[in-house]
Amino acid sequence: MGRLFGTDGVRGLANRDVTAEVALDLSVAAAHVLGAEGVFAGHRPRAVVGRDPRASGEFLSAAVAAGLASAGVDVINVGVLPTPAVAFLTASLDVDLGVVLSASHNPMPDNGIKFLARGGLKLDDELEIAIEQRLREPWDRPVGADVGRIRIDTGVAGDSYVAHLVSTVDVSLAGLRIAVDCANGAASEVGPAALRAAGADVVVINASPDGRNINEQCGSTHPEQLQAAVVASGADLGVAFDGDADRCLAVDHLGALVDGDQIMGVLAVAMRDRGVLAHDTLVATVMSNLGLRLAMQAEGIHMVETGVGDRYVLEAMRAGAYSLGGEQSGHVILADHATTGDGVLTALQLAARVAGTGQKLDQLAGVVQRLPQILVNVSGVDRSRAGTDPVLAEAVAAAQAALGDAGRVLLRPSGTEPLVRVMVEAASQVDAERIAGQLADVVRARLAL
Repeated sequence: MGRLFGTDGVRGLANRDVTAEVALDLSVAAAHVLGAEGVFAGHRPRAVVGRDPRASGEFLSAAVAAGLASAGVDVINVGVLPTPAVAFLTASLDVDLGVVLSASHNPMPDNGIKFLARGGLKLDDELEIAIEQRLREPWDRPVGADVGRIRIDTGVAGDSYVAHLVSTVDVSLAGLRIAVDCANGAASEVGPAALRAAGADVVVINASPDGRNINEQCGSTHPEQLQAAVVASGADLGVAFDGDADRCLAVDHLGALVDGDQIMGVLAVAMRDRGVLAHDTLVATVMSNLGLRLAMQAEGIHMVETGVGDRYVLEAMRAGAYSLGGEQSGHVILADHATTGDGVLTALQLAARVAGTGQKLDQLAGVVQRLPQILVNVSGVDRSRAGTDPVLAEAVAAAQAALGDAGRVLLRPSGTEPLVRVMVEAASQVDAERIAGQLADVVRARLAL
């Protein structure tokens, strides 16, 4: 697998790349590194372990628990819960480490391992590197009463998480009918439960995980079922989670998709109106639609732009003490209530805005008028020269000048493949397609391998 840790933990094909042996060894190494860092000093270490419903999560979570316990860490196994629930529990239970077994929105055969530091925050890169370096090292194993104990949670953890979510909204959702697509994933129980506890009438689809059907033609990556369910049930809105429920997309009462950019726009205005949008600033990635930037500018809300990936959004939020950030994919971070993206939390906050204003979601989402966005992947090219080729730079500058403030051009080299992504936003679909096609031709001609 090369370096094990990527931008979101360790991820790959379960039982080929992500094996029980890898899970056990990583857990032992994590315990050693955190112990050496002084995290466990003065007390018996504890960890929370949770997973999504993938079949492979059963043996992988067992391996993680075994590895931690063998290294002297007491384990609370909370079973199937969303990634943000494990992050919340890591903080609320004041444990030393959280571990999530999930591959998020990826297909069922994949799985992953994500470690969370005390407080529910992602481990620093330096700690991840140290964990890899200490894999399978010789060590003195604890014996007798010094080995860790494993306790199976019986539902208390999930109830605590739901109570936390409901406490974040200060308006009843009574009178709202909300359709929920749980992606046959980790939020299949707690997602509908939280919305119902907040007062909503909930219509649920794809909430019968069997270990094999997670993300299968459903959830935030396939919202078509939700769109149909909203219209058929007469719901006021719909929300769709992904497999580990750290993302949320929405659907208005007409069945139209409301993406992460529009959700962030709605929540930014709502938080600004309540005086809780820190520094009147929203953090988003370079891939967010220009329509979001123009909308926030019109509302007097500043925007901070980051690279693609929720980790970069979170880093910028922590550095600037900002309270809201996210991605077009629906990964929204509400820092006042969570340390990571939380789909169920996002759904509650969005529904609360609908309930509190009495407006339909399509009216609220209309604050963001999305510009046509065309993305062309140009493969078989030298991505390393994308930012230095003078002819390509001249072509990009000319395209941006032609679009002016009403459009945007972006070149993004892939981090791993011989590929450059050309993204163009323009006032019309025709212009966006034309300019994207022209720039793609220049990329092929100038950067061909």
